[in-house]
Amino acid sequence: MAQDSSASNTTDISLRGASLVGGLSLLFIAVLAPVGHFGIIQELIVKGDAAATASKITASVDLFRVGICCLLVNAILDLVAAWALFIVLKPTNRSVSLLCAWFRLVYSAVLIVALGNLADVATIVNGGDCLSAVAPDLLSAKVMMLIDSYHNIWDLGFVVFGLHLVTLGYLLFRSDHFPRFLGLLVAIAGFGYLIDHLGIVLLPAYRLNISIYTFIGEMFLLVWLLVRGFKGFREPSATA
Repeated sequence: MAQDSSASNTTDISLRGASLVGGLSLLFIAVLAPVGHFGIIQELIVKGDAAATASKITASVDLFRVGICCLLVNAILDLVAAWALFIVLKPTNRSVSLLCAWFRLVYSAVLIVALGNLADVATIVNGGDCLSAVAPDLLSAKVMMLIDSYHNIWDLGFVVFGLHLVTLGYLLFRSDHFPRFLGLLVAIAGFGYLIDHLGIVLLPAYRLNISIYTFIGEMFLLVWLLVRGFKGFREPSATA
């Protein structure tokens, strides 16, 4: 049986297969992240009102857990995407591709840590013998503190994710298999995350949302990976 001409001698998956896995992972992430965070978690949070937030989450705790699961699957898919992108871009520069993968792995780990705070919220609103003697207003305050911690930790994670995208953009720009404009767009998306989330961490009054305009590079990457996954790669040019 003929092998894919883009298969590596040191791996058991072709560039085409890795590209397809990466594209599908990013596709599911693009669905799960907005649904889990904005569609579920954020909809149950009443800004500035701890009691109302605790009440809404208590009334919809099963839905709240679904939101947590969506984001947990998102974090796992980020691990898969990091691996797939490393395979695809390793021929361009193995060392930088490894660094790029590590940035995404760290981001995924930070997201999982942040989700631990939401899991604690679900435990609190479910009550239990150890919490029965705690005043409701104290429980509500604890819920809001955990939710704030979730946001703060994930904001720090997005700084690392921005570094991942900037590094990824560099690799795409240098790759023989991807157009240079794609690398530029992905790097711009990375700088958008860096500016926004460093701003949130360093400046309490920060109100800009640059990444909502720069994230388009991620969508182009998703599409391009799927196209390469279905159509395959050109024979790579010889390198020294």
